[in-house]
Amino acid sequence: MTQAPKVVRTVAALREEIGGWRSAGHTSALVPTMGALHEGHLSLVDIATARATRVVVSIFVNPRQFGPREDLATYPRDEAGDLAKLADRGAHLVFAPDVGEMYPPGFSTEVTVHGLSEGLCGASRPGFFTGVATVVAKLLIQTLTDIAVFGEKDYQQLLVIRRLARDLDIPVEIVGGPVVREPDGLAMSSRNAYLSEAERAVASRLYATLTAVADAVRAGSAVDRALADGRRMLDEAGFRVDYLELRHAETLEPLAAFAPPARLLAAAWLGRTRLIDNITV
Repeated sequence: MTQAPKVVRTVAALREEIGGWRSAGHTSALVPTMGALHEGHLSLVDIATARATRVVVSIFVNPRQFGPREDLATYPRDEAGDLAKLADRGAHLVFAPDVGEMYPPGFSTEVTVHGLSEGLCGASRPGFFTGVATVVAKLLIQTLTDIAVFGEKDYQQLLVIRRLARDLDIPVEIVGGPVVREPDGLAMSSRNAYLSEAERAVASRLYATLTAVADAVRAGSAVDRALADGRRMLDEAGFRVDYLELRHAETLEPLAAFAPPARLLAAAWLGRTRLIDNITV
């Protein structure tokens, strides 16, 4: 029988546990999550356990990255189920604070990463990346682990976090984990639970469209034409397209012509569910 990870809910208890690891000579890894764990999250835990001798997973639904009309109240939560899954994957510690622990009365500091956080999801979700950067900066400083693992599905977020760690001299290696997909190609996400049966049958078309656009660009099609064709494909499938763009994979600058390293990124609504995905071109 696998052993459930220890759960701590205060920064003081978190630091005591990780300080003990450090004193004992362990290397450590952090996997930040908002819970409702699926195989995509667990793949990040696998990376962490392969890279460090002790792993802490944070579970915190961060209110500062939700807009006023977004799904904070309905975001899926299942701490008991999450702990069982983490026990199976060998996580050692779970940090599950409440909002008051992370943002005590009088909290008035924000972290904003300019440039990388603008455009794409930053344009359609104002304040989102400031909320993400603020909570991640806190988690990195609270834990001071050797590495922290984030998924490439949230590719813009991954680049924002790498930049903030570098700019703020936080001594942690930011590691990206590849997108984990369902058998039909849909990128795993906690928000996939919002999809109706009919919407779920269509949802994989997002990845299929990304693949078709990437193939066209690699074959020499003009980028603007390939992107227009991709948007049309998504429209015809029933999506409401937020964006479909080809960007430089390191700077996220728009690419008018294909030149590696490049990343194709998309966000689109299917009913009430906003799906995001990206692939290397």
